[in-house]
Parts: sequence; C-alpha cells; structure tokens
Amino acid sequence: MCANLGEDGRVCGECLVHPPRFSHLIAAVSYRFPVDAAIQRLKYGAELTTVGPLASLLAERAAQERRPDLVVAMPMAPQRLRERGFNQAQELARAVAAHLRLNLALDLCRRTRHTAPQAALPWKERRRNISGAFACESDLTGALVAVVDDVLTTGATLNELAAVLLSRGAAEVWGWVVARTEKP
Repeated sequence: MCANLGEDGRVCGECLVHPPRFSHLIAAVSYRFPVDAAIQRLKYGAELTTVGPLASLLAERAAQERRPDLVVAMPMAPQRLRERGFNQAQELARAVAAHLRLNLALDLCRRTRHTAPQAALPWKERRRNISGAFACESDLTGALVAVVDDVLTTGATLNELAAVLLSRGAAEVWGWVVARTEKP
C-alpha cells in the first residue's frame, strides 16, 4: 500500500489488492530536494530550526481539509528516542497543531518494540518489520485522527498505526506527512 496514484490518477494495483487502513493522505510535497535535505538535517542532524518551515508546508496543505478531532505524532521506539534525543514527528505534530489550533494528543499512542529502521529495508519487508509495533489504550470512539509524520514511503508504518487506532474506535485515520516518496 503505497498511497500513490498512478499516472492516470487512479489508485495503484497494490493498493487495490491491499487497501490501506488510513482513509486519507495529505502529503505537502514530494520527497526531493530541497525538502529531502531539510528532513534529513532534522532527523539525523538534530537541526530543529527546520521544524518551522517543514510544519508550515504541512499546515498550509492541511488547512484546506476537514478538521480532525485529534492530531497525534508517529510514535518512536524508546531506544531510537534515546539515540536521537527527540521525535521529529512529535516536533512536527506540535507545530502543525499549534498553527491550525487543533487538539494534540502526544501520549495517545506508543511504540511497543524497537524495529529496524524502515528506510534501511526493502519495500516488501517493511510491512512485516512494523507489524504489531504500536499500542493505544485510549477510547477513540467516533474520532477522526490525523497522524503526523515526516516522510511516507510505502505507507506500512502509517497503515499499522491506523489499524491500532481503528481498533480503539477511531472512525477515520488520516495521514499528514510533510513529504511522500513517489513510487518508482
């Protein structure tokens, strides 16, 4: 489930066979220069000054959509959080929610286990790698939840978290990402 549209504007065959659990995706831009460099500086260089411009791109795009009940950040495994010192998705979610004056729930979901970095894996292995990696104990009955993340490549991580949120009663789960890697 790549969440990419084909050249003719139709959903790709993979997404038709395995529909994503998230019902809507907003990607502010494609993952290419200069945004890719800014995201990498944020993630791997801890350049938090990039949060504002990246969040503004996403907030500008998200402002055109229906307002969600809750905004959550893609959870990070505790081990990776200790290594990096911050969760870039959480920083982006905080800025986007503030910009749009939306309800932010930073502790709603958690990562239950450490996984290999998705970016280091072939596309076909990402779904298995992230399976069962999230938990949520809150009652989300009827809520429209927007999940903020920096980059969407295959959609496997968002799909896994969306399944958990839906199991807790969310009516819909949307993905809000700064950038999307286009399917080759």
